[in-house]
Amino acid sequence: MKKNIIYLSFLCISFIAFSQNEYEPSDKYPFGRLNPDAPKQTADYEKLIGECNCESVSRNPDQTWAEPVDMIWRWKYIMNGNGVQDETIKSDYTNSGSIRQYSKDSARWYVHYYTSRVVVPKLPAWEGNKNENGDIVLYKEQKAPNGTEGYSRLTFYDITDKGYKWKGEWVDKTETVVFPFWKITCVREEN
Repeated sequence: MKKNIIYLSFLCISFIAFSQNEYEPSDKYPFGRLNPDAPKQTADYEKLIGECNCESVSRNPDQTWAEPVDMIWRWKYIMNGNGVQDETIKSDYTNSGSIRQYSKDSARWYVHYYTSRVVVPKLPAWEGNKNENGDIVLYKEQKAPNGTEGYSRLTFYDITDKGYKWKGEWVDKTETVVFPFWKITCVREEN
């Protein structure tokens, strides 16, 4: 009797553990899977899930464009398919990533960014949504070097099964002044 209770307890614990992790990355699903119970907006990043070869170009301190840097951008579902994580692996040895969660309460994405370039005690966060064009647009309040109030605006666009583009821009509060500071073009790796 005691052996049966122990065995049943083990089966229950195993089932609970599996059901809490069944959408996590695994050998069968290396980039995880979207949890059907997740907010439907979690699928906003569906075409980015996987791995792409990319070219990253950012501004030099003198505001000219730097030489392109090759990069791999890897995306996966995390938190049992309820969130999205991305990571970049760059040829200049600067790596970065983000944790992306959708809040049903605020109806917005929250994106927390980290990088190997600098360690900060509090991760910066952007927030936003997918727009009517299918672009994902995220904002974080940020002043321009001259003190003008504005935003850091990040946009994923031209999203297809073959790849996507990304741009980072500073915009003023009315979004009429736009200063691009980073751009990335990604092509889906053929399997």
